[in-house]
Amino acid sequence: MSASAAPLPFPSPASRERFETLVAEADAVSVDGWDFSWLDGRATEQRPSWGYARAMADRLGRAHAALDIQTGGGEVLAAAPRLPPVTVATEAWPPNVARATALLHPLGAVVVADGDESPLPFGDAAFDLVVSRHPVTVHWPEIARVLAPGGTYFSQQVGPASVFELVEFFLGPQPPEARRARDPEDARAAATAAGLDVVDLRAETLRTEFFDIGAVVYFLRKVVWMVPGFTVQGHLPRLAALHRKIESEGPFVARTARFLIEARKPG
Repeated sequence: MSASAAPLPFPSPASRERFETLVAEADAVSVDGWDFSWLDGRATEQRPSWGYARAMADRLGRAHAALDIQTGGGEVLAAAPRLPPVTVATEAWPPNVARATALLHPLGAVVVADGDESPLPFGDAAFDLVVSRHPVTVHWPEIARVLAPGGTYFSQQVGPASVFELVEFFLGPQPPEARRARDPEDARAAATAAGLDVVDLRAETLRTEFFDIGAVVYFLRKVVWMVPGFTVQGHLPRLAALHRKIESEGPFVARTARFLIEARKPG
């Protein structure tokens, strides 16, 4: 990115140089998979108190057949100390399918390329455990169908208006219906309507900080639904404004919403 390509106001040449260096670096790095370690030292996200990965691993250790929906690059599933004898993961994005396959096949898990649309490509009552971390969509009737009687769905999900401080910095104020989307009580109602019994539902609002503009670029490239169609060139003025804000005021702070839901199929 050259100065002539981005004629934007900066308080000093050094500030412009930092902006261009940070943005170029973050725009070039791979965003495949669901590993956010590139952000170490550049952004922080407070974790929910319930410890999803640990709790999921405990349930996997007691299951016979498990399905991980929207596994990403398979990183969370692969971290479990023990996988069930039958373990299947689905993923829609081709780069993540390849990444998850390479990571999970040596552990005995099968990765299925699935377009994240109903129906799920499995038979009725195929799994006694279905898990999903941060699913984009949740097809509750299909989850109920593939669960065996007595089986469990266990998921950590993104709650309403999560990181909307950042979303609205780029897109402006969002309508009320966008701010209340992903309400945990809507998930409870949908699970119940699908015939499942919700046995646990917890929600927390957590603190997220971005320490430099590169972290913001990387996050928006990776979590593509936050600012749909995000590109560096298409959002240069707002990126420059946020860079100046971080330099003058310190880390950009946003609130992250998470909820945990556990539902069981009667039987």
